[in-house]
Amino acid sequence: MAGKRSIFEDVGSDQKAAPQPQVGLIDTGRAGARGAIRTWLAMIFILVTLMIAVGGLTRLTDSGLSITEWKPVTGALPPMNDADWQAEFAKYQASPEFRLQNSQMDIAQFKSIYWWEWGHRQLGRVIGLVWGVGFLYFWVSRRIPTGWTGRLFGLGALGGLQGAIGWWMVSSGLSGRMVDVASYRLATHLGIAFVILGLSAWYILSLSRSEVALLQARRQKEDKLFRMSTGLMHFAFLQVLLGALVAGIDAGRAFPTWPLMGDSFFPADAFYVPDGGGTWRAFFENPGLVQFIHRLSGYLVFAFGMSVWWRGRSSAHPATKQAFDWMAAMLFGQVVLGIVTVLHAAPLHLCLVHQLGAVALWTLIIRARHRALYPVVQSIRSAK
Repeated sequence: MAGKRSIFEDVGSDQKAAPQPQVGLIDTGRAGARGAIRTWLAMIFILVTLMIAVGGLTRLTDSGLSITEWKPVTGALPPMNDADWQAEFAKYQASPEFRLQNSQMDIAQFKSIYWWEWGHRQLGRVIGLVWGVGFLYFWVSRRIPTGWTGRLFGLGALGGLQGAIGWWMVSSGLSGRMVDVASYRLATHLGIAFVILGLSAWYILSLSRSEVALLQARRQKEDKLFRMSTGLMHFAFLQVLLGALVAGIDAGRAFPTWPLMGDSFFPADAFYVPDGGGTWRAFFENPGLVQFIHRLSGYLVFAFGMSVWWRGRSSAHPATKQAFDWMAAMLFGQVVLGIVTVLHAAPLHLCLVHQLGAVALWTLIIRARHRALYPVVQSIRSAK
């Protein structure tokens, strides 16, 4: 039995202190190396952008079918001597593209298209290496923030899938009477590249703030603006795929006029397919119809994008307003680029600028959408 307590003794002197309530439980997991991972993802983003540019040049210079085999590892080494070059050239000479379109090509001309395709594939290997080394380092050193391992691994898995889709695309032009890759496979290949870009951009933006800051920002989410920008993101992605269909069959050169296509709004013989077949094939193979659909979709993306921008102007957050201003400016610029590219019959340099414009617009849409979901709250003091 405890002894008698003195009337002068502090009542709480022998009591254990009550445990303090824990706050901020969302950050009790690993904070990780958010800044270092952002830098790593930025490297991947830049490399994928370069990959898209080189891929576009490879397609526009008709170089994509110059390498007729898929050797992810041993193919990293180019031909090292004349015998190797002759062997590669012999493989290309057996392809439909050479027999039906490039039968007058000599080995010097072959080398020029070979280097484009080899460089495109080599960039893919570099991206895979940068992702693999970076992910392994952050994972082994346990520097990946809690909840991010699956996301970062998924990004690499998409890269591996992209390599397989690339060969699936190339293989479509190596049989029968095909002299180009199938345009729908090209669209799939480009689409996956833009998915990787979009995820990389989203992750970079999310890692720029702590999980606590993101949770607090999300409480001020602008729901209507977020939903509208999500719709615009999907619409812009569709426009990218339609652009790939245009590039796949050189449809950009079919009607070098604007706003009409020739003498009419709708192209003549829009549903004509040279070797017959179902009408549905015209939506992939008729240059006039494919260009018309890309034009019409572009008008609709622009109109909807402007309505999203107008909604963004009413945001209470200056950073969100600015993000949507930049998006709208790039959207307008991309439309102008598209028109100029058509009027000049899609020369290589304008096609490349238009493609990079799509990358910039896509990134700015992703950024604006992120701002709508996670507003940057400006303090009263900084607003003065």
